Amino acid sequence: MARQLTLDLTTPPALSRSDFLTTSANRDALALLDDISLWPQRRLLLLGGPGAGKSHLAQFWSAEQGAIRVRADDLMPDEAEALITPDGALVVEDAHEIAGNSNAEKALFHLWNLAAAERALLLITARTPPRTWGLVLPDLLSRVEMMTPAVLGPPDDALLPAVLVKLFADRQLQVMPGVIEWLALRMDRDLDLARHLVAAIDRESLADRRPITRKLVSELLDKLAPSDA
Repeated sequence: MARQLTLDLTTPPALSRSDFLTTSANRDALALLDDISLWPQRRLLLLGGPGAGKSHLAQFWSAEQGAIRVRADDLMPDEAEALITPDGALVVEDAHEIAGNSNAEKALFHLWNLAAAERALLLITARTPPRTWGLVLPDLLSRVEMMTPAVLGPPDDALLPAVLVKLFADRQLQVMPGVIEWLALRMDRDLDLARHLVAAIDRESLADRRPITRKLVSELLDKLAPSDA
């Protein structure tokens, strides 16, 4: 049977606050994000691995605060002043990707100082602590290393199956009974893997017109999961 041509018609993921799945893995980070009185100098560093929920948190927090969102490696020194407003808010995402980008480093250092002068909220997201970013400017490194971190932990027993349910629902996919529970028990607790796996299941199911069964999920998990060898 010929494989069906697949088009990416996926519904955008639901990223409102009500769609965020709160468990012990992320509850403390969310509480810190919500209590600005605990942000020293109105700055916070949000840390978490791939797929941990940083973008989701940044999405609804920025919407609630009226914040501007920018990627760290897109920052330019001559554009920094336009990003900070008095008592405003700014989200700088994926700061771990700033290494080797001198313009971005200079811009982030400028934003740090501007945010203090204007009493603006500054939220920075990254996968890893600042000491691993490869920063060249010592003044910038010393400042971001002093930031209070809100850390998103690895998924727990409750979070992984809930995330799988959400990922399938975002793509409007119907899954055979018991598949999600079976999958959650067998795959690594890796939300990035979960996202890539559900995308692969979506493509394969549509291309071959196959229902989403344990057999299909098992085949794709074997292909995508890292080998222990």
